Amino acid sequence: MMKKLSLALLSLSLVASCQQLGAPVANEMSPPMAPEASASAMPETPATPESPEAPATETETPAPMADIVDTAVAAGNFNTLAQALQAANLIDTLKGEGPFTVFAPTDAAFAALPEGTLDNLLANPEELAKVLTYHVVAGNVPAADVVTLDSATTVEGSDVTITVTDGKVMVNGANVTQTDIMTSNGTIHVIDAVLLPPTN
Repeated sequence: MMKKLSLALLSLSLVASCQQLGAPVANEMSPPMAPEASASAMPETPATPESPEAPATETETPAPMADIVDTAVAAGNFNTLAQALQAANLIDTLKGEGPFTVFAPTDAAFAALPEGTLDNLLANPEELAKVLTYHVVAGNVPAADVVTLDSATTVEGSDVTITVTDGKVMVNGANVTQTDIMTSNGTIHVIDAVLLPPTN
C-alpha cells in the first residue's frame, strides 16, 4: 500500500515538473493536437493588378458649317464680292436656305475689270444685282457635275457656257481655279474673271 502511494506521488511530482517546464501533458481524453501550420508555409495570393482607368475622352462637337456669304468673307480674297453683294442687297438672299452654286470672282478678278466698271456697278444696285446673280446657279452643282455640262442657267436668267479643255474648266471666259468649297447652303467654285451678262 505504501509502495502504490509512493508511485502515485512520484507521478504527480513528474506531472507538476513538466507543467513548470512548459511541456504539454497528454490527456487520454483529448485528441492529438494537429501541428500548427507555419504562416510562412502558406502560399500568398498574388495581388491582382488594378486595370488602369481609360482616360476620359471628350467628344468635340464640330462647328456648324458657314453659309456662302460667311465662307467667302472668311476666305479673305472675296472682299470686293462681299462689298458688291452688300451694295446689291443680295446678302440675305445668299444667306438663305438655297442651295446655290456660286462662281465667285476673286478680288483680283474685280480689279481686272476695265477702269470705272466696278464703280459704275456699285453706284447702280439694280445693274449690279444682275451681274452678281449671273454668277449664281440654283441648286447644288459640284465640280463632278459641272464638267458634264455645256451650259447652265443662272439666277439672272441667262445661260453661262461651260467648256472643259485638257482638264481645265472655263465658265464663259473665266478659268475655274478652285472647286467644291462646301458651305451650309451650297457650293462655291472660284473663278479668275468677272462674268458680265449679255446685253439686249
